[in-house]
Amino acid sequence: MADLLSIENLGIGFESEGRLTPAITDLSLQVNRGEILALVGESGSGKSITSLSILQLLASPPAKYTSGKILFTGRDGRTINLLEQAPGTLEHIRGAEIAMIFQEPMTSLNPVFTCGHQVAEAIRAHHKVSAEEAREQTIALFGRVQLPDPAGMYHRHPHQLSGGQKQRVMIAMAMSSRPSLLICDEPTTALDVTVQKTILELIKQLQATEDMGVIFITHDLGVVAEIADKALVLYHGKVVEEGPVRELFRNPQHPYTRGLLNCRPALHVKGERLPVVSDFLEGREPEPAAPIAKPAAGPAVLMKVEDLRVWYPAEKTLLGKVLRYTKAVDGVSFDVFTGETLGLVGESGCGKTTLGRALLRLAAPTGGRIFFEGQELTALKGDELKPYRSRMQLIFQDPYSSLNPRLTVGSAISEAMKVHGIGGTTGQRRDEVIALLEKVSLRPEHYDRWPHEFSGGQRQRIVIARALALRPSFIVADESVSALDVSVQAQVLNLLNDLKAAFGFTVVFISHDLSVIRYISDRIVVMNKGRIEEAGDAEHIYRHPQSEYTKKLIAAIPSLQRLAG
Repeated sequence: MADLLSIENLGIGFESEGRLTPAITDLSLQVNRGEILALVGESGSGKSITSLSILQLLASPPAKYTSGKILFTGRDGRTINLLEQAPGTLEHIRGAEIAMIFQEPMTSLNPVFTCGHQVAEAIRAHHKVSAEEAREQTIALFGRVQLPDPAGMYHRHPHQLSGGQKQRVMIAMAMSSRPSLLICDEPTTALDVTVQKTILELIKQLQATEDMGVIFITHDLGVVAEIADKALVLYHGKVVEEGPVRELFRNPQHPYTRGLLNCRPALHVKGERLPVVSDFLEGREPEPAAPIAKPAAGPAVLMKVEDLRVWYPAEKTLLGKVLRYTKAVDGVSFDVFTGETLGLVGESGCGKTTLGRALLRLAAPTGGRIFFEGQELTALKGDELKPYRSRMQLIFQDPYSSLNPRLTVGSAISEAMKVHGIGGTTGQRRDEVIALLEKVSLRPEHYDRWPHEFSGGQRQRIVIARALALRPSFIVADESVSALDVSVQAQVLNLLNDLKAAFGFTVVFISHDLSVIRYISDRIVVMNKGRIEEAGDAEHIYRHPQSEYTKKLIAAIPSLQRLAG
């Protein structure tokens, strides 16, 4: 059978200041109709560059193709080299014969136009149909990708949809011209595990129905196990291993592949140090885990939450009277014990982030009470809260947007210390910040660098250092590893365990991933629609969930186990 797409010895570099930096070296791959090929690797491995090169979406300059061919066989049976085609030919191929689903649907969709208008526009760009016909086709596509109320969705703007719904709109747009090849660039990375499972099933179903070839890009080998027929592992722009998924996972040959497989939290028990890719590449044993400090006596309550409610007006009359509320947090009660890690888990929209911010008094409670070290925080206002601000800190989900791009890393960390009178002189504060940077495995010279000069994992370490700079006793970590590569995620989880043992703080760890929550937490609170579904010992809930909702979350976690038999 002839290849639908064949890449032969592809080389790509990027020019800067007269130098060419290689990004892809001697890459070859083949995709047939009816086949799903997974491109696997961490950030910087060359996955997205490979996919963008297929559609010629890399800006040139600075991108420069140094070698190779990208051969595509279209519906007419002709095989062409995409690297040699004129812009007009490529414009026809994009969308009509090769479609792409991007990682972040919110930035891919135009916020000004309705979702229906954008899909209909794509249809009319490739087919001679009327506006009404394009509208009918769009609504039919929305139904096919299982969007609720397809006709209503046609008139909604992107901000009115959830992350999973926006991704379905992008899939509908990609499928609008029934392409021969579909490229999916990390389409489920930031989605809840249940939404991810649905999207993966949808892509697989559409691929089988349309007999498409699919290139699925991901850093998560659990996702590969769910969807792909064969996989190609990229490391620093080179293919290090490829083959059928079952064979690759049963008997990985390259240490990089073994590292990606073994660093997932789902494969390890609490307290066991997660291996990282560098352990396998350098042939060393993972470092032993630091002992996790336990209270000498019975657990003392650090924070008590009683019937907490956070409601937002959803509908008002012309005179401002509230007719309906969105109940983000609705009557939640629980305790947080000194020295523990309490996992807060649930899908997007369940209220976990709002609850975390309310615990720190960053979101105003509508009702209920929060006690911290015996003091009722909900009774305090304005400056009365300042003494507690340094003792309670937040690690944000997106470290890049939480760091001021105009401040160096050292200034960003020391600024908070200065506000709270920690560290004495400027020189003493600098010494303390450098010591903190070294604690989170960064170097002294990083003090004077800017946020954009760091990788995602390094920025997450900086945000952790900033939170620790005020010597807090209580930290809320809000989805702090959800967007990281699996190996970087393992490094950050190891770091949090090490720092917790060293500093003895208490953590509320928020995540939508139950496998991560189970690994890092002592106890788990499962949230759904603003309420607590169940709470208890982490391992017990993971092994013996009582709630149907919790069972659904666990069942949706991508697993490598199915390939072991």
